[in-house]
Amino acid sequence: MGSDVRAVEWTGEGLRLIDQTRLPGRLAHLDIRDVEGLVGAIQRLSVRGAPALGVAGAFGVAIAMMQADREGWDQTALAAAVERVRHARPTAVNLAAGVDRMIPFMPKGVEAVIAEAQALLDEDVRGNRAIGAFGADWLQERAGDRPLRVITHCNAGALATAGWGTAVGIVRELHARDRLDVVYADETRPLLQGSRLTAWELDQLGIPHFVQADGAAAGTILRGLVDVAIIGADRIAANGDTANKVGSVGLALACADVGIPFVVAAPWSTIDLATASGADIPIEERAADEILSWGEVQTAPAGSRAFNPAFDVTPARLVSALVTETGVMEISAGETPGQR
Repeated sequence: MGSDVRAVEWTGEGLRLIDQTRLPGRLAHLDIRDVEGLVGAIQRLSVRGAPALGVAGAFGVAIAMMQADREGWDQTALAAAVERVRHARPTAVNLAAGVDRMIPFMPKGVEAVIAEAQALLDEDVRGNRAIGAFGADWLQERAGDRPLRVITHCNAGALATAGWGTAVGIVRELHARDRLDVVYADETRPLLQGSRLTAWELDQLGIPHFVQADGAAAGTILRGLVDVAIIGADRIAANGDTANKVGSVGLALACADVGIPFVVAAPWSTIDLATASGADIPIEERAADEILSWGEVQTAPAGSRAFNPAFDVTPARLVSALVTETGVMEISAGETPGQR
């Protein structure tokens, strides 16, 4: 698998998405030409990952405009459709940002919106490459030339972005430099983005890895089996607090206990300077059946209720480094996005 893997791409008539709910068993695609289809794909996690959602949201504005033309919507109906895309998932700031970036281009016509959305996609790929290089440089400065053992959580690879990856982008760069030993990929309950998606990407790339239960992660760190944790992010507050897939904060706490780096890799667009701290980040709660059943099999008593937050927040004091396409900020040492 190379950098040409695209979770999101424009066909000229609509969006072509890798259906990530079908991996790793099958590499299947969805062709999206209406707002209902896009919102459904976002909410089902057929397309997911903050940067990929930003690109999907941007092209979603073009889809809404094309559908409005086909179906004779007025401006009120078009605006409502764009808002549906913008709010399809609440935690990942990139989705709203991708939509908002397109709004000024709407009066110029759908082709202008498509061109700007494609520019956003291209920027994301370039940015991911830069994140990989900056992150690998920072780690090598601290670890020397020895190959590193990495733990990661959820999926922050090519599938979560417009291409290449953020957290997995750093892993790929270390691998290319022959400075990677092995990756421990948390399975990432309840929807297994780590085992279904990250492990699939690592396997395609020929990168040695283990898949482990989320509950094993802290013990793996405390046993001294890893040198660094690298994760992505769905929203980063101005003070450096970071929202990522639920379970991420447990890795950060374990890393702090043993004194190894906890690294967050994300494009600058994931930083929400209007959000002061993690306490202000809305945490999406997902459907109960993701927790109370496994496929068609009920795994909890009928009287049980589910608590199913999709994300948790890692406090800035636990984030050793935030790697963006602009460089590295050492958050736990007091540097914050809001200072830049």
